[in-house]
Amino acid sequence: MTEARVPGAATRARLSRDAVIRAGLELGARADTASVSVRNIGGLLGANPTAVYRYFPSKQALMEALLDEVLARVIARVDFSADWRTRLLDLATGTLVEFVAFPSIAIEATVLTTNGPAETDTIECILSAFSEAGLAGDELVQHYAFYASYVLSEAAGIARGRSDHADPLSQPSPWLEGPLLVDPSRQPHIAAVASEIQALQDQDIFRFGVERIIESASRSAAK
Repeated sequence: MTEARVPGAATRARLSRDAVIRAGLELGARADTASVSVRNIGGLLGANPTAVYRYFPSKQALMEALLDEVLARVIARVDFSADWRTRLLDLATGTLVEFVAFPSIAIEATVLTTNGPAETDTIECILSAFSEAGLAGDELVQHYAFYASYVLSEAAGIARGRSDHADPLSQPSPWLEGPLLVDPSRQPHIAAVASEIQALQDQDIFRFGVERIIESASRSAAK
């Protein structure tokens, strides 16, 4: 892997926590999932990589801070004046957009808990929406967990799959890559809907899943 470097001492940025975050986000927007490293951040800022540890005691702490920054961008996309369904759709759509923009950070979402303010705000947003829907107690918590795990894992997976696209935010992204070659005599059910399967886009499947969770919340609240 080639270390990111800045040519010349004149371009060196003054090292700070914010500068490290900005550099991490720049690297996190790259397709290479190993691009976000203390070494590369130091190289991008023209600083000794070990200086990054003044602000973050470990690589995990750095990734937690970067993920929380991405989640802050997600929560900023939510219209909090809208009804609960729209807020949940806004949050899901914003997660997909921001994760696709920062694929090297998005992949951490399924394994890291940031314990940061943006993550807390995100949890509050989800619980508030489902509470407004009429859920409480176990059903509230279960729908929160279902929604959060689905949105984070699916958006991270789509972001990883799109990371090598030239323009991942606007290019079509089929759910199933390549031709669907089947023998109708052996796989008649696949053959019957082959064209429909190949027409599927990953963002459409993603939204379909979110809408089904929202419908489940409505049904549970109506019992």
